[in-house]
Amino acid sequence: MSENKNTAAAESQFEEGSLKVRKLTPLEVTFAVVGCGIGSGCLGTAYSARLAGFPVITFWLIVSGITTLFSMYYVAETALRTRRMMQLPGLAERYVGPVGKILVFLAVTLNAFSCLIAYFNGSGNIINTLLGIPGWVGTLMFLIPGMLVVFFGLKAVGMAGKYLSIAMTIMLIVLCGASLISKDADLSRLFVSNWSYAIPIFNVAAFSYIGQYLVPDLARGLSHDPKKLAPAMLAGQIITAALLVLVPLGCFVISPADEISQVATIAWGQALGSWALYTANIFALIAMFTSFCPISQTLISSIVDFFKFRSDSDNAIRVPIMLVVYGIPLVLVFGNLVGFVDAIYFSGTFCAAIMAILPVFMINRARKSGDFEPVWNCGWMASKPMQVLIVILYGGTVVYAILGMMGILPAGW
Repeated sequence: MSENKNTAAAESQFEEGSLKVRKLTPLEVTFAVVGCGIGSGCLGTAYSARLAGFPVITFWLIVSGITTLFSMYYVAETALRTRRMMQLPGLAERYVGPVGKILVFLAVTLNAFSCLIAYFNGSGNIINTLLGIPGWVGTLMFLIPGMLVVFFGLKAVGMAGKYLSIAMTIMLIVLCGASLISKDADLSRLFVSNWSYAIPIFNVAAFSYIGQYLVPDLARGLSHDPKKLAPAMLAGQIITAALLVLVPLGCFVISPADEISQVATIAWGQALGSWALYTANIFALIAMFTSFCPISQTLISSIVDFFKFRSDSDNAIRVPIMLVVYGIPLVLVFGNLVGFVDAIYFSGTFCAAIMAILPVFMINRARKSGDFEPVWNCGWMASKPMQVLIVILYGGTVVYAILGMMGILPAGW
């Protein structure tokens, strides 16, 4: 009885506004985090790190996993201190101001488009490899079922992510096990490193974890039981980190660096044999699909929140937004205007920096002017030294990327 009272009290604190509540379970939240993290980023880590080596990408995947989780927690606490349910741009506007709203919206949009470009490129390449059909047909075969899931909203996205993420995890463990026991396995490759490429590799690792924009949707889905939000996110981030490390591990063990492809599972599967070619690339398609759905859902609700449309569940609003959201990346992909890893790198640099740094200011302001004290807070994870570390770490990647584009510093690959 007391638990039901607490749930009712938690629900009564929040107002829906234009973003409607679709209840999620803690397990659905966990696998939404996993699905978001195991997407195009994991497929590009091995290729982007082929000059740096496995120790370098592993180090950065651990570091960026921790710092991204802290930043996601800052967004979670900010959302739990706010009565009206908002997406990240709305929260940024309230606690940072109009400039913060615009920066976050641009970051969310650029990151989502970068992801979609990577998914459309990658899915077309993979289905072409598996079935021998044109890449553009493969892209549409990936897109159409994804659009259907996204059309039905947050609950459908959560359910699809849960079941597909479990299947994806099993396939990845099988593939890594097969790589380690293969006659062609060379464990010595796991210890080769070149730390002069370390800084640009962080940008790709950071992209793999970008999940701050997903947190308001997760907080909305668990608004009936907010105490379970942080543990569910932690579990999701731990699983994500483990799986992200397994992908380059399997690739480096089985393939020389110069044979690793941009979409890692293509060369990985070819090296292990025909069964692995299909398994690895089906894994890749599922990985992209489980990330495609929550990223699309978040972008749609962010657009509704940013432009203050009536509702994200109104089909007269939702369908036109979906056409624009998918139409722009399709044009870029079919026009061969953006490559797979380039999309990951530049999104990882600028979007990860904005979405990691702005929550630092958001949580500090929310603690002063939020609507109420939440049932959970970040504690020591939001200490000043930790906040300064996040600002320096992610701010430094932007500086490096700019100098790299000017030719002053080397690119990572």
